[in-house]
Amino acid sequence: MLPPADTIGHLLKLCDITQFYSPVSGGVKRYVHEKIAYLQDATADEHILIIPGAKTECIRGNRSRIYHVRSPLVSRASRYRVLLNLRALDEILEEEQPDLIESADPYQVGWKAVAAGDSLRIPVVGFYHSHFPEAYLRGAANAFGGAGGRLMMNLAQAYVRKLYSRYQATLVPSERLADLLRHWGVMNVRNVHLGVNSDIFFPQPDDAVATRAELGVPQHQRLLLYVGRLAGEKNTQTLFRAFDLLRKTDPDGFCLLVIGDGPQRGELARLREQCAGVKWIPYCPDSATLARYYRAADLFVHPGIQETFGLVAVESQACGTPVLGIRGSNMMIRHRQDFWAEANTPSALAEAITASGQFDLPGLGAAAARAMRHEFSWPSVFEKLFSIYREVVSSYRSGS
Repeated sequence: MLPPADTIGHLLKLCDITQFYSPVSGGVKRYVHEKIAYLQDATADEHILIIPGAKTECIRGNRSRIYHVRSPLVSRASRYRVLLNLRALDEILEEEQPDLIESADPYQVGWKAVAAGDSLRIPVVGFYHSHFPEAYLRGAANAFGGAGGRLMMNLAQAYVRKLYSRYQATLVPSERLADLLRHWGVMNVRNVHLGVNSDIFFPQPDDAVATRAELGVPQHQRLLLYVGRLAGEKNTQTLFRAFDLLRKTDPDGFCLLVIGDGPQRGELARLREQCAGVKWIPYCPDSATLARYYRAADLFVHPGIQETFGLVAVESQACGTPVLGIRGSNMMIRHRQDFWAEANTPSALAEAITASGQFDLPGLGAAAARAMRHEFSWPSVFEKLFSIYREVVSSYRSGS
Protein backbone atom coordinates (compact mmCIF):
# COMPACT_ATOMS: atom_id res chain seq x y z
CA MET A 1 0.00 0.00 0.00
CA LEU A 2 1.30 3.45 -0.92
CA PRO A 3 1.75 6.08 1.77
CA PRO A 4 -0.65 9.03 1.54
CA ALA A 5 0.63 11.98 -0.46
CA ASP A 6 0.81 14.34 2.51
CA THR A 7 3.29 12.04 4.30
CA ILE A 8 5.74 11.63 1.42
CA GLY A 9 6.05 15.28 0.44
CA HIS A 10 5.99 16.56 -3.13
CA LEU A 11 5.36 13.80 -5.66
CA LEU A 12 8.11 13.56 -8.26
CA LYS A 13 8.12 12.92 -11.96
CA LEU A 14 11.56 11.44 -12.66
CA CYS A 15 13.16 11.03 -16.06
CA ASP A 16 16.05 8.66 -16.86
CA ILE A 17 17.95 9.08 -20.13
CA THR A 18 20.51 6.50 -21.21
CA GLN A 19 22.18 5.06 -24.30
CA PHE A 20 23.55 2.07 -22.33
CA TYR A 21 20.39 0.08 -22.94
CA SER A 22 19.44 -2.77 -25.22
CA PRO A 23 17.09 -5.76 -25.08
CA VAL A 24 20.07 -7.86 -23.96
CA SER A 25 22.04 -5.30 -21.92
CA GLY A 26 22.91 -5.73 -18.28
CA GLY A 27 23.62 -3.41 -15.35
CA VAL A 28 22.08 -0.10 -16.44
CA LYS A 29 18.96 -1.79 -17.79
CA ARG A 30 18.60 -3.73 -14.52
CA TYR A 31 19.04 -0.52 -12.52
CA VAL A 32 16.36 1.50 -14.32
CA HIS A 33 13.80 -1.31 -14.33
CA GLU A 34 14.35 -2.03 -10.64
CA LYS A 35 13.83 1.69 -10.06
CA ILE A 36 10.55 1.63 -11.99
CA ALA A 37 9.39 -1.38 -9.95
CA TYR A 38 10.30 0.35 -6.68
CA LEU A 39 8.57 3.56 -7.77
CA GLN A 40 5.36 1.69 -8.55
CA ASP A 41 5.42 -0.47 -5.41
CA ALA A 42 6.65 1.97 -2.76
CA THR A 43 5.86 5.52 -3.97
CA ALA A 44 3.22 7.51 -5.78
CA ASP A 45 5.78 9.12 -8.10
CA GLU A 46 5.92 8.97 -11.91
CA HIS A 47 8.78 7.77 -14.10
CA ILE A 48 9.86 8.54 -17.66
CA LEU A 49 12.56 6.53 -19.44
CA ILE A 50 14.10 7.70 -22.74
CA ILE A 51 16.23 5.14 -24.60
CA PRO A 52 17.34 4.38 -28.16
CA GLY A 53 15.25 1.83 -30.04
CA ALA A 54 14.57 0.20 -33.39
CA LYS A 55 11.61 2.54 -33.92
CA THR A 56 10.10 5.59 -32.26
CA GLU A 57 7.32 4.63 -29.89
CA CYS A 58 6.02 5.16 -26.36
CA ILE A 59 5.14 2.23 -24.10
CA ARG A 60 2.84 3.28 -21.27
CA GLY A 61 2.57 1.56 -17.92
CA ASN A 62 1.35 2.30 -14.41
CA ARG A 63 2.74 5.79 -13.73
CA SER A 64 5.57 5.08 -16.14
CA ARG A 65 6.31 5.74 -19.79
CA ILE A 66 9.19 4.35 -21.84
CA TYR A 67 10.06 6.42 -24.91
CA HIS A 68 12.02 4.61 -27.60
CA VAL A 69 13.75 7.00 -30.03
CA ARG A 70 14.65 5.46 -33.38
CA SER A 71 18.44 5.08 -33.41
CA PRO A 72 21.04 3.29 -35.55
CA LEU A 73 22.48 -0.02 -34.37
CA VAL A 74 26.17 0.06 -33.40
CA SER A 75 26.58 -3.56 -32.24
CA ARG A 76 24.68 -6.55 -33.56
CA ALA A 77 25.96 -8.74 -30.73
CA SER A 78 24.94 -6.52 -27.80
CA ARG A 79 22.23 -4.66 -29.82
CA TYR A 80 23.29 -1.29 -28.47
CA ARG A 81 22.18 1.78 -30.41
CA VAL A 82 23.50 5.34 -30.53
CA LEU A 83 20.92 8.03 -29.82
CA LEU A 84 21.53 10.77 -32.41
CA ASN A 85 18.08 12.38 -32.64
CA LEU A 86 18.66 14.91 -29.86
CA ARG A 87 15.72 17.02 -31.00
CA ALA A 88 13.44 14.14 -29.98
CA LEU A 89 14.82 14.42 -26.44
CA ASP A 90 13.89 18.10 -26.39
CA GLU A 91 10.37 17.35 -27.57
CA ILE A 92 9.80 14.59 -24.99
CA LEU A 93 11.21 16.62 -22.09
CA GLU A 94 9.25 19.71 -23.08
CA GLU A 95 6.03 17.69 -23.20
CA GLU A 96 6.65 15.73 -19.98
CA GLN A 97 8.21 18.52 -17.86
CA PRO A 98 9.79 16.17 -15.30
CA ASP A 99 10.91 17.40 -11.89
CA LEU A 100 14.36 15.86 -12.29
CA ILE A 101 16.43 14.34 -15.11
CA GLU A 102 19.03 11.63 -14.54
CA SER A 103 21.56 11.09 -17.33
CA ALA A 104 23.51 7.84 -17.54
CA ASP A 105 25.53 8.94 -20.56
CA PRO A 106 28.96 10.63 -20.69
CA TYR A 107 28.72 11.57 -24.35
CA GLN A 108 26.37 13.67 -26.51
CA VAL A 109 23.23 12.65 -24.61
CA GLY A 110 24.80 13.75 -21.33
CA TRP A 111 25.52 17.22 -22.71
CA LYS A 112 22.02 17.38 -24.20
CA ALA A 113 20.48 16.52 -20.83
CA VAL A 114 22.41 19.41 -19.24
CA ALA A 115 21.32 21.83 -21.98
CA ALA A 116 17.68 20.72 -21.77
CA GLY A 117 17.71 21.09 -18.00
CA ASP A 118 19.07 24.62 -18.30
CA SER A 119 16.48 25.52 -20.93
CA LEU A 120 13.49 24.02 -19.10
CA ARG A 121 14.76 24.96 -15.61
CA ILE A 122 14.87 21.32 -14.49
CA PRO A 123 17.66 19.97 -12.26
CA VAL A 124 19.86 17.29 -13.83
CA VAL A 125 21.96 14.65 -12.09
CA GLY A 126 24.46 12.31 -13.71
CA PHE A 127 25.09 8.68 -12.82
CA TYR A 128 28.73 7.70 -13.40
CA HIS A 129 28.03 4.10 -14.41
CA SER A 130 31.16 3.67 -16.54
CA HIS A 131 34.68 4.83 -15.72
CA PHE A 132 35.22 5.39 -19.43
CA PRO A 133 38.60 7.23 -19.37
CA GLU A 134 40.22 4.08 -18.00
CA ALA A 135 37.96 1.55 -19.70
CA TYR A 136 38.20 2.98 -23.23
CA LEU A 137 41.18 5.36 -23.40
CA ARG A 138 43.91 3.88 -21.21
CA GLY A 139 44.96 1.35 -23.83
CA ALA A 140 45.29 4.03 -26.52
CA ALA A 141 47.15 6.30 -24.09
CA ASN A 142 49.61 3.52 -23.29
CA ALA A 143 50.15 2.97 -27.00
CA PHE A 144 51.13 6.63 -27.42
CA GLY A 145 53.39 6.40 -24.38
CA GLY A 146 55.23 9.17 -22.56
CA ALA A 147 54.00 12.73 -22.96
CA GLY A 148 51.38 11.82 -25.56
CA GLY A 149 49.72 9.27 -23.32
CA ARG A 150 49.74 11.61 -20.33
CA LEU A 151 48.21 14.36 -22.45
CA MET A 152 45.40 12.04 -23.58
CA MET A 153 44.54 11.03 -20.01
CA ASN A 154 44.77 14.65 -18.79
CA LEU A 155 42.31 15.66 -21.51
CA ALA A 156 39.99 12.82 -20.48
CA GLN A 157 40.10 13.99 -16.86
CA ALA A 158 39.37 17.56 -17.94
CA TYR A 159 36.40 16.32 -19.99
CA VAL A 160 34.98 14.39 -17.03
CA ARG A 161 35.45 17.40 -14.77
CA LYS A 162 33.79 19.77 -17.25
CA LEU A 163 30.73 17.58 -17.95
CA TYR A 164 30.01 16.22 -14.48
CA SER A 165 30.52 19.56 -12.76
CA ARG A 166 27.52 20.81 -14.76
CA TYR A 167 25.18 18.42 -12.94
CA GLN A 168 23.44 19.26 -9.68
CA ALA A 169 24.90 15.98 -8.37
CA THR A 170 27.08 13.19 -9.72
CA LEU A 171 26.01 9.77 -8.45
CA VAL A 172 28.88 7.29 -8.11
CA PRO A 173 28.43 3.61 -7.11
CA SER A 174 31.67 3.18 -5.12
CA GLU A 175 33.40 5.37 -2.53
CA ARG A 176 36.80 4.64 -4.03
CA LEU A 177 35.70 5.96 -7.42
CA ALA A 178 33.99 8.92 -5.74
CA ASP A 179 37.30 9.86 -4.14
CA LEU A 180 39.02 9.65 -7.52
CA LEU A 181 36.47 11.97 -9.16
CA ARG A 182 36.89 14.46 -6.31
CA HIS A 183 40.64 14.32 -6.91
CA TRP A 184 39.92 15.14 -10.55
CA GLY A 185 37.91 18.20 -9.48
CA VAL A 186 34.32 16.88 -9.61
CA MET A 187 33.09 18.24 -6.28
CA ASN A 188 29.35 17.39 -6.46
CA VAL A 189 29.84 13.64 -5.98
CA ARG A 190 27.31 11.56 -4.02
CA ASN A 191 28.03 7.91 -3.29
CA VAL A 192 25.03 5.68 -4.17
CA HIS A 193 25.78 2.01 -4.69
CA LEU A 194 23.59 -0.27 -6.76
CA GLY A 195 21.61 -3.19 -5.37
CA VAL A 196 20.34 -6.72 -5.78
CA ASN A 197 16.91 -8.31 -5.78
CA SER A 198 17.25 -10.60 -2.77
CA ASP A 199 13.91 -12.27 -3.57
CA ILE A 200 15.52 -13.75 -6.70
CA PHE A 201 19.23 -13.84 -5.95
CA PHE A 202 19.67 -15.86 -2.75
CA PRO A 203 21.45 -19.07 -1.66
CA GLN A 204 19.68 -22.32 -2.47
CA PRO A 205 22.33 -25.03 -2.73
CA ASP A 206 19.79 -27.78 -3.34
CA ASP A 207 19.29 -26.75 -6.98
CA ALA A 208 23.01 -26.73 -7.89
CA VAL A 209 23.22 -30.47 -8.69
CA ALA A 210 20.27 -30.33 -11.10
CA THR A 211 21.57 -27.19 -12.82
CA ARG A 212 25.03 -28.68 -13.30
CA ALA A 213 23.44 -31.81 -14.75
CA GLU A 214 21.45 -29.68 -17.22
CA LEU A 215 24.67 -27.96 -18.28
CA GLY A 216 26.52 -31.27 -18.59
CA VAL A 217 29.10 -30.41 -15.94
CA PRO A 218 30.49 -33.40 -14.04
CA GLN A 219 30.30 -33.10 -10.28
CA HIS A 220 34.07 -33.55 -9.88
CA GLN A 221 34.84 -30.47 -11.99
CA ARG A 222 35.07 -26.97 -10.52
CA LEU A 223 32.57 -24.81 -12.40
CA LEU A 224 33.79 -21.28 -13.13
CA LEU A 225 31.23 -18.67 -14.21
CA TYR A 226 31.47 -15.33 -16.01
CA VAL A 227 28.43 -13.13 -16.73
CA GLY A 228 28.72 -9.94 -18.77
CA ARG A 229 29.81 -8.43 -22.07
CA LEU A 230 32.61 -10.07 -24.00
CA ALA A 231 34.59 -6.92 -24.57
CA GLY A 232 37.93 -5.27 -24.05
CA GLU A 233 36.72 -3.04 -21.23
CA LYS A 234 35.63 -6.20 -19.37
CA ASN A 235 39.06 -7.78 -19.91
CA THR A 236 37.44 -11.06 -20.96
CA GLN A 237 40.34 -12.04 -23.21
CA THR A 238 42.48 -12.42 -20.07
CA LEU A 239 39.90 -14.84 -18.65
CA PHE A 240 39.84 -16.89 -21.86
CA ARG A 241 43.63 -17.17 -21.92
CA ALA A 242 43.72 -18.02 -18.22
CA PHE A 243 41.25 -20.88 -18.74
CA ASP A 244 43.37 -22.17 -21.63
CA LEU A 245 46.31 -22.35 -19.20
CA LEU A 246 44.17 -24.13 -16.60
CA ARG A 247 43.08 -26.80 -19.06
CA LYS A 248 46.67 -27.43 -20.12
CA THR A 249 47.81 -28.03 -16.53
CA ASP A 250 44.62 -29.80 -15.35
CA PRO A 251 42.67 -31.01 -18.41
CA ASP A 252 39.69 -32.39 -16.50
CA GLY A 253 39.62 -30.19 -13.42
CA PHE A 254 37.64 -27.15 -14.57
CA CYS A 255 34.62 -26.11 -16.62
CA LEU A 256 33.91 -22.53 -17.71
CA LEU A 257 30.37 -21.22 -18.27
CA VAL A 258 30.20 -17.86 -20.07
CA ILE A 259 26.89 -15.96 -20.19
CA GLY A 260 27.02 -12.91 -22.43
CA ASP A 261 27.97 -11.67 -25.88
CA GLY A 262 30.09 -8.96 -27.41
CA PRO A 263 33.04 -8.09 -29.66
CA GLN A 264 35.28 -10.82 -28.19
CA ARG A 265 32.92 -13.66 -29.05
CA GLY A 266 35.47 -14.76 -31.68
CA GLU A 267 38.10 -15.34 -28.98
CA LEU A 268 35.53 -17.34 -27.02
CA ALA A 269 34.67 -19.40 -30.10
CA ARG A 270 38.34 -20.29 -30.60
CA LEU A 271 38.63 -21.28 -26.94
CA ARG A 272 35.58 -23.54 -27.27
CA GLU A 273 37.16 -25.24 -30.28
CA GLN A 274 40.29 -25.95 -28.26
CA CYS A 275 38.72 -26.80 -24.89
CA ALA A 276 35.79 -29.16 -24.39
CA GLY A 277 35.01 -27.70 -20.98
CA VAL A 278 33.73 -24.32 -22.20
CA LYS A 279 30.00 -23.62 -22.36
CA TRP A 280 28.37 -20.48 -23.75
CA ILE A 281 24.94 -18.91 -23.30
CA PRO A 282 24.73 -15.65 -25.30
CA TYR A 283 21.97 -14.15 -23.15
CA CYS A 284 19.91 -15.18 -20.14
CA PRO A 285 16.70 -13.10 -20.08
CA ASP A 286 15.23 -14.70 -16.97
CA SER A 287 16.64 -13.55 -13.62
CA ALA A 288 15.52 -16.69 -11.77
CA THR A 289 17.39 -18.88 -14.28
CA LEU A 290 20.44 -16.64 -14.00
CA ALA A 291 20.34 -17.07 -10.22
CA ARG A 292 20.42 -20.85 -10.71
CA TYR A 293 23.60 -20.52 -12.77
CA TYR A 294 25.19 -18.37 -10.06
CA ARG A 295 24.32 -20.97 -7.42
CA ALA A 296 25.62 -23.87 -9.52
CA ALA A 297 29.08 -22.31 -9.90
CA ASP A 298 31.92 -22.94 -7.48
CA LEU A 299 33.47 -19.58 -8.28
CA PHE A 300 32.44 -16.45 -10.17
CA VAL A 301 35.46 -15.12 -12.08
CA HIS A 302 35.39 -11.49 -13.23
CA PRO A 303 38.64 -10.24 -14.82
CA GLY A 304 37.45 -6.63 -15.16
CA ILE A 305 39.73 -3.98 -13.68
CA GLN A 306 37.63 -0.93 -14.64
CA GLU A 307 34.33 -1.87 -12.99
CA THR A 308 32.58 0.96 -11.15
CA PHE A 309 30.50 -1.41 -9.00
CA GLY A 310 30.16 -4.89 -10.49
CA LEU A 311 26.44 -5.66 -10.35
CA VAL A 312 26.97 -9.26 -11.51
CA ALA A 313 29.55 -9.76 -8.75
CA VAL A 314 26.99 -8.58 -6.19
CA GLU A 315 24.35 -10.92 -7.63
CA SER A 316 26.76 -13.84 -7.46
CA GLN A 317 27.59 -13.14 -3.82
CA ALA A 318 23.90 -12.77 -3.02
CA CYS A 319 23.47 -16.33 -4.34
CA GLY A 320 26.26 -17.57 -2.09
CA THR A 321 28.97 -17.91 -4.76
CA PRO A 322 32.23 -16.07 -4.01
CA VAL A 323 34.00 -13.88 -6.55
CA LEU A 324 37.56 -13.98 -7.83
CA GLY A 325 39.01 -11.02 -9.68
CA ILE A 326 42.16 -9.00 -10.19
CA ARG A 327 43.38 -6.74 -7.40
CA GLY A 328 42.57 -3.05 -7.88
CA SER A 329 39.02 -3.51 -9.13
CA ASN A 330 36.19 -1.35 -7.75
CA MET A 331 33.82 -4.31 -7.55
CA MET A 332 31.77 -4.44 -4.35
CA ILE A 333 33.03 -7.53 -2.52
CA ARG A 334 31.98 -8.64 0.94
CA HIS A 335 34.35 -11.55 1.51
CA ARG A 336 38.13 -11.89 1.84
CA GLN A 337 40.10 -11.21 -1.34
CA ASP A 338 43.55 -12.48 -0.42
CA PHE A 339 43.24 -15.24 -3.04
CA TRP A 340 42.64 -12.74 -5.89
CA ALA A 341 45.11 -12.40 -8.77
CA GLU A 342 48.03 -10.10 -8.03
CA ALA A 343 48.48 -8.97 -11.64
CA ASN A 344 46.41 -8.46 -14.76
CA THR A 345 47.86 -11.41 -16.66
CA PRO A 346 46.42 -14.77 -17.75
CA SER A 347 49.02 -16.67 -15.72
CA ALA A 348 48.31 -14.70 -12.52
CA LEU A 349 44.57 -15.23 -12.94
CA ALA A 350 45.02 -18.96 -13.63
CA GLU A 351 47.24 -19.34 -10.57
CA ALA A 352 44.68 -17.53 -8.41
CA ILE A 353 41.86 -19.78 -9.63
CA THR A 354 43.92 -22.85 -8.82
CA ALA A 355 44.92 -21.52 -5.39
CA SER A 356 41.32 -20.61 -4.51
CA GLY A 357 40.61 -24.30 -4.04
CA GLN A 358 42.51 -24.15 -0.75
CA PHE A 359 39.90 -21.80 0.72
CA ASP A 360 36.48 -22.48 2.18
CA LEU A 361 34.59 -21.10 -0.81
CA PRO A 362 31.11 -22.17 0.40
CA GLY A 363 31.81 -20.48 3.73
CA LEU A 364 32.97 -17.28 2.02
CA GLY A 365 29.89 -17.34 -0.19
CA ALA A 366 27.51 -17.79 2.74
CA ALA A 367 29.02 -14.84 4.60
CA ALA A 368 28.87 -12.68 1.48
CA ALA A 369 25.22 -13.62 0.89
CA ARG A 370 24.26 -12.43 4.37
CA ALA A 371 26.06 -9.12 3.80
CA MET A 372 24.44 -8.62 0.39
CA ARG A 373 20.95 -9.16 1.75
CA HIS A 374 21.61 -6.72 4.60
CA GLU A 375 23.42 -3.95 2.70
CA PHE A 376 22.37 -4.09 -0.93
CA SER A 377 18.63 -4.75 -1.21
CA TRP A 378 17.11 -2.50 -3.88
CA PRO A 379 14.52 -0.91 -1.54
CA SER A 380 17.24 0.39 0.80
CA VAL A 381 19.27 1.61 -2.18
CA PHE A 382 16.31 3.51 -3.64
CA GLU A 383 15.27 5.00 -0.30
CA LYS A 384 18.65 6.72 -0.19
CA LEU A 385 18.55 7.63 -3.87
CA PHE A 386 15.05 9.12 -3.75
CA SER A 387 16.10 11.14 -0.69
CA ILE A 388 18.90 12.62 -2.80
CA TYR A 389 16.44 13.32 -5.63
CA ARG A 390 14.14 15.28 -3.32
CA GLU A 391 17.07 17.16 -1.80
CA VAL A 392 18.33 18.14 -5.27
CA VAL A 393 14.90 19.28 -6.43
CA SER A 394 14.31 21.26 -3.25
CA SER A 395 17.70 22.96 -3.43
CA TYR A 396 17.29 23.75 -7.13
CA ARG A 397 13.87 25.32 -6.64
CA SER A 398 15.05 27.38 -3.68
CA GLY A 399 18.07 28.59 -5.62
CA SER A 400 20.57 27.06 -3.17
